[in-house]
Amino acid sequence: MANSSTASVAGPVTAGRVLLVDDDQFLLAGYARALQSAGFLVDAVVDGGAARQAIEGKTFDVVISDIALGDVDGLDVLRSARQHDPDLPVVLMTGGPDVRSAIGAVELGALRYLLKPMEASALCQAATDAVSAGRLAKAKRHALDSQDTGQHARAELSARFEHALETLYMVFQPIVRWSTREVFAYEALVRTDEDSLHRPGDLFAAAETLKRVHDVGRAVRTRVAAMFPMVPFGTSIFVNLHPSDLADPDLVSRSAPLARFADRVVLELTERASLEQVEIAPALAALRALGFRLALDDLGAGYAGLSLFARLQPDVVKLDMSLVRDISSAPTQQRLVAMVQRLCDEVGTLVIAEGVEMPTERATLAELGCDLFQGYLFARPGPPLPSVAWHTSAVFPRLRF
Repeated sequence: MANSSTASVAGPVTAGRVLLVDDDQFLLAGYARALQSAGFLVDAVVDGGAARQAIEGKTFDVVISDIALGDVDGLDVLRSARQHDPDLPVVLMTGGPDVRSAIGAVELGALRYLLKPMEASALCQAATDAVSAGRLAKAKRHALDSQDTGQHARAELSARFEHALETLYMVFQPIVRWSTREVFAYEALVRTDEDSLHRPGDLFAAAETLKRVHDVGRAVRTRVAAMFPMVPFGTSIFVNLHPSDLADPDLVSRSAPLARFADRVVLELTERASLEQVEIAPALAALRALGFRLALDDLGAGYAGLSLFARLQPDVVKLDMSLVRDISSAPTQQRLVAMVQRLCDEVGTLVIAEGVEMPTERATLAELGCDLFQGYLFARPGPPLPSVAWHTSAVFPRLRF
């Protein structure tokens, strides 16, 4: 990093979620540490393709991206953010400002334009200001929408949500054991034919608005239970839980459809920031008593993940994609993964490396002691049950800049 000053802007764990994009891995790591120290959750990626996927699949409070990324630059990341969420604030960084990029940034609605190198405090202040501006914009838009549409909008959302529930289905992605070339488990991922809610994030946002999160969770678990007859005996299914599911009596009911398969189900806990704020111990104890195992997603993405690891004592952890991406050329990531693998070996926790896309990533992870992998290198999510590609070349090449 150009300078090593510590961020002066302090904040709680809920300061906001940042998507940080920079193809300079040294700067990326330094900026990520500064933002995490200021209380932000940080998803750090080195290319625009990964940034686009992250914007599509997760909810962020701000995107902070370098402009000079290559063929697909920061302005393209900004366009993707605008298409996905017009209120999502985007801060662009550059070490070589020019009039054309500045004009493009303004025309596309970039909130700030930062010059590198910068003080860590300036970066964190920009992130804090951007989160505040984004939340204010969303509040204003929500207020206007409420005034303009009122009950009609809610009725329309309810109708679309009902259609989403009616057409809800599951796709599966294999989790493989590389040393034996066998499928260890499958992760069940929710999909729907309702176009306006086809992204899981949109579906759950609608469910939260309508206070029907439990309906989605129950539908997911019922459909997963119905899939078990075609799952090979001894193979587990990973099922994601929304934090609100932990308060649903159906989840811990012995008569629930999924309970009969509890010994073959791994319940995957996501949305760490939300989980940090709720009392989860009673529900987790009840789930373990039924035979369910527990997994913690995105370990290594921030301090919240590490604190939850201590609280949950999970049976399985999934390494955050930021640790896996380009690990073959990132010694710091290699040391972190080796440390996590050793810790988990000591306490008897399984480690899954998620988001493996390149043979070089798989090879490096295997050298570090990882044996369980999930990612496009092996299979995309698909109808039950997708086959695995065991060859040594990537089927779905990553976009490079």
